[in-house]
Amino acid sequence: MPFKASQSLHDPRRHVGVHAEHISNVSSTDYPGHYPDEDHSWDLVKFTKDLQVKVQRLSNRSIEFDLVGVDASIANGFRRILIAEVPTVCIEHVYVFNNTSVMVDEVLAHRLGLVPLNVDPALVDMKDAVTDQATDRNTLVFRLAVACTRNKLAPNISTTNPEELYTNSEVLSSHLQWDPQGEQAVVYADNPPAPTNPNIVLVKLRPGQEVEMEMHAVKGVGKDHAKFSPVATASYRILPLIILNPEKPVPAHLATKFQECFAPGVIRVDPRTKRVSVDEKNMRKDTVSREVLRHPEFEGCVELKRVRDFFLFNIESESFYPPERLFPEAIKVMRGKIATIRKAAEALLADSDALDGEVEGGAVAETRIPREAGGEGDVIMTEA
Repeated sequence: MPFKASQSLHDPRRHVGVHAEHISNVSSTDYPGHYPDEDHSWDLVKFTKDLQVKVQRLSNRSIEFDLVGVDASIANGFRRILIAEVPTVCIEHVYVFNNTSVMVDEVLAHRLGLVPLNVDPALVDMKDAVTDQATDRNTLVFRLAVACTRNKLAPNISTTNPEELYTNSEVLSSHLQWDPQGEQAVVYADNPPAPTNPNIVLVKLRPGQEVEMEMHAVKGVGKDHAKFSPVATASYRILPLIILNPEKPVPAHLATKFQECFAPGVIRVDPRTKRVSVDEKNMRKDTVSREVLRHPEFEGCVELKRVRDFFLFNIESESFYPPERLFPEAIKVMRGKIATIRKAAEALLADSDALDGEVEGGAVAETRIPREAGGEGDVIMTEA
């Protein structure tokens, strides 16, 4: 069932007002979804009814979907988790044996770390500390050995194309060779570790230059280093809402000008009557530039808003994960965080109950500090 933003036209609690010089109703309440003198007790049935997730577009590397019925804090939490806390596997340590290219070791090592790998993070253990011993469960080994030579079979001596003049004029990500350790050959038999894109240029070589190195890939998260981020981008917009005033329609001779104030496809103009209407399906494409509010002739004809709990997500995957799997992975991380907080709260509550029981059931003794001991005969109450 398609979403109908028009259902929320008369619900100011869901709207952020967009005006010519300011924005209204920006802030949510201190406790989202709760208002004074109203019963907003948690109701799973109601929450499930209001929550909607619908995929709008899916490709090999990106996904666009709608998330409806949650507060901005929850939507932003998922966005931050997608960027910084969904784990991936990347090259962390580079051991250079020989590098005679024009690129220094540190820069080349940095470029190698940014190469995305098609390794399922679920198959790799995360190291507890940097100093942990490398094993076949927490480390993948790659090797790179490329040397540039002249192509003796070059078709034309006058050509300037390095691909024809030389062999291995470019070091590509496809040159990375996985070296199985321990039981890895069996574990990764169905999907051998390799770069997700084999055509990434790492460095250019000329005859006499070569690189030889060993690389160790480990599991990590984006908050430790950006190379571990599984996404190229993870962002959301709030659904635009365009409301035409039926009491003051757009003049027919200004219909085309009104249409050009919005993104293409958002406003429809009847070719015969010049009547203006909003395309509900394409309304999400509008950028809410407020261009229409600059023209005095359109004053009172239209009202611009955004729907507070209607989020248009756009995620581009740049890792092992297909785009449709990224959001469930973020939910998994979020649930782990909630479970940790719940466990800590229960432990805190148990400690508090135990302390209250000791105070209620324990005997209290009176101790008086003698004057000869330097005291003034003060009384101290202590638990027996």
